[in-house]
Amino acid sequence: MGCCFSEPVDFDGEVNLFHFELHRAVGKGAFGKVRVVEHKQSKNLYALKYIDKAKCIKQKAVANIIQERRLLEEIDHPFIVNMRYAFQDDDNCFFVLDLMLGGDLRFHLERKGYLGEEAVRFWVAEIASGLEYLHQQRIIHRDLKPDNILLDSEGHAHITDFNVAIHYSERRMHTSVAGSMAYMAPEVIGKKGYTWSVDWWSLGVTAWEMLFHRRPFDGRTAEQMKHSIMKDSLKFPENYEQKCSPAGMSALSQLLERNSSRRLGCRPGHGFDDVRNNPWFASIEWDRLEAKELQPPFVPDMKKPNFDVTHELDEFLMVEKPLTHQKRKANPDFERMKPELRQLEEQFTVYDYTRTKRMSYYPHNQPVTVARDRSSDDDELDPTMLEHSQCMTGTIVPTATMATRSLAGSPVPPEMRHSIDIPPLPRPSTAASPAQRPPTPPRAPSQS
Repeated sequence: MGCCFSEPVDFDGEVNLFHFELHRAVGKGAFGKVRVVEHKQSKNLYALKYIDKAKCIKQKAVANIIQERRLLEEIDHPFIVNMRYAFQDDDNCFFVLDLMLGGDLRFHLERKGYLGEEAVRFWVAEIASGLEYLHQQRIIHRDLKPDNILLDSEGHAHITDFNVAIHYSERRMHTSVAGSMAYMAPEVIGKKGYTWSVDWWSLGVTAWEMLFHRRPFDGRTAEQMKHSIMKDSLKFPENYEQKCSPAGMSALSQLLERNSSRRLGCRPGHGFDDVRNNPWFASIEWDRLEAKELQPPFVPDMKKPNFDVTHELDEFLMVEKPLTHQKRKANPDFERMKPELRQLEEQFTVYDYTRTKRMSYYPHNQPVTVARDRSSDDDELDPTMLEHSQCMTGTIVPTATMATRSLAGSPVPPEMRHSIDIPPLPRPSTAASPAQRPPTPPRAPSQS
């Protein structure tokens, strides 16, 4: 093979994949992977999430991908995985996100078994700040869980995965079933109409699971899970005093209040001050917390991979076609494209945070109505969607699945820039990671 020289990159033109050096894979989803990338000009490191257009169209997920792309353009917050660039080539759509190499909370929970009240309280406060920001932007996340909370190298928590997030309006209630069932609020499962208050319930379930390594409501089948969330009383584990203070137990109980008007963070007239002033957070200096000036109680071990290393091994063993830079076809004929591909071409637009002002796609002047999904007409959840208790953590989405476990998050310190590829990958014969988790269950439909 002869030596080949790449053409100069036009950094004055629209952002594209040629602007980035591709490094290792750190996550995998239904339509592609998440890779560490380096911007060739700025030398900044990011997480690149790429989505195979053909798979996206086949699974009828075009509307979800476009909605996620638009919502991410509206968001910029210290405790959220923010989008920095968006673009596409002939085969893939790309999200370039803040990089976070500290791993998701599911990974650390499974590895440690117990994360400690001090760390959990700190992360809950950071995530609460992120949720308050989202709700001010009229966005409901709808899928908050340990898998979707990522740590940066210093241990700060960030919300990720906006695949089922939606705008809300005071004039419009949602009834579609979306999210991960184990973390769904009663008003979601009951299909009685819900709004942003469901995120606070999910935060309560997440905090409970991080403290006790179990969820407050469970079941082996979808019907048992539904009944538990709707009817079962809240019972703390036998050894709860060893893991959680009385103030913590009180805060968890308030987050897991079935009446959303009495739920912590949701009480009319109180707003986010209700959370800030809760006794469990008495030690939190909120201004310093939101400026990331407080030292997180838990710092990930950056000498070890905080993710499943087999993502990279897939390409090492040529199991999958590696991502490569490629030029776009000139002058595509939109008229001859299939409708879904044309929709992606036209609506998954280029975004560059260094040039583009963030805008809101919030749908103003909606009629007063209750949003009902065609798939949500009967009162029961489809048991075929969730056949095993483990599947209760899989995300139910509007039209398709995108179960990406990524490591996107926030800037990487300069001293770590050359350590992202260590430790070395395992040999093929020892590919299974001791911290490897079971596969993410499929997501199923429900459009708002």
